[in-house]
Amino acid sequence: MSLKIVFMGTPEFSIPSLKILKQSDHKIVCVYTQPPKKKSRGQKILKTAVHVFSENEGIKVNTNNLDNEKEYKNFIRLNPDLVVVVAYGQIIPNIYLKNPDLIFLNLHASLLPKWRGAAPIERSILNKDKETGISIMKIEKKLDAGPFVKQVKVKINEETTSGELSKKLSVLGAEALKDSIELISSRKVSFKKQNEKNATYAKKINKIETQINWKDKAENIIAKINAFNPKPGAWFFLKNERIKILKAKEIIQKGEEGKVLDDKLTVGCSVNAIQILKIQREGKKEMDAAEFLLGNNLKKGIKLN
Repeated sequence: MSLKIVFMGTPEFSIPSLKILKQSDHKIVCVYTQPPKKKSRGQKILKTAVHVFSENEGIKVNTNNLDNEKEYKNFIRLNPDLVVVVAYGQIIPNIYLKNPDLIFLNLHASLLPKWRGAAPIERSILNKDKETGISIMKIEKKLDAGPFVKQVKVKINEETTSGELSKKLSVLGAEALKDSIELISSRKVSFKKQNEKNATYAKKINKIETQINWKDKAENIIAKINAFNPKPGAWFFLKNERIKILKAKEIIQKGEEGKVLDDKLTVGCSVNAIQILKIQREGKKEMDAAEFLLGNNLKKGIKLN
């Protein structure tokens, strides 16, 4: 059975799901996304990735806030059979969720009930988890606590970055979403309740967290670098300038915390050391450590903050 679908999403992560729905037999009656924002540098107004894709595909777009009576009436007039939510970035008011004839189906980037909340990908890497995945679940009033219809697992290793994992999960999630919608349209869907005892929360990333603490273990610093690559980036101070580390590896070597130990940009940590492989100055392109060292005086013995 063909369904009339409202899609709610905002970043690049949402695009594979939106594409797969556009190519299906179902009809997208409207896309809801966050409004355009000014770029941090300059006055250029930027539309979201979902907004741009939808306009190019001729799909109706709504960027208004949901939390008012007029918008709710507009939503009801669309008369959808299903609402699909993928990284929308706005809490859906309870008046929408209370509609007894409508399922709000969400793609969440973790194996629920683990890592409910805003930053599941980053938190799974920071926690040095060995696996994560996606959950296709029904949205209820409590954050990410609704029952799920499908989960898909993926492995994480010590080199996996947030950017890489996000791309992989967005594609896997789109396929899982497609399968879940087919179960709904054929009336064969079955939802499984989450175990509240196993719930953990992936709180939003705080800027303070992104600074590297050289008193930490090397393995934890590597996890932080990977979790915040490409954004917002894990960083340290060099002569009052923030320098991002985009890639590094752990070295079995002792040395003073924060001190450059050799001419290969190996830095001491509380346990072992890290060798910086890719680095980026503020407002500059990323570069290999060897290229960075050519233009910066980072000799053995210098202490980093």
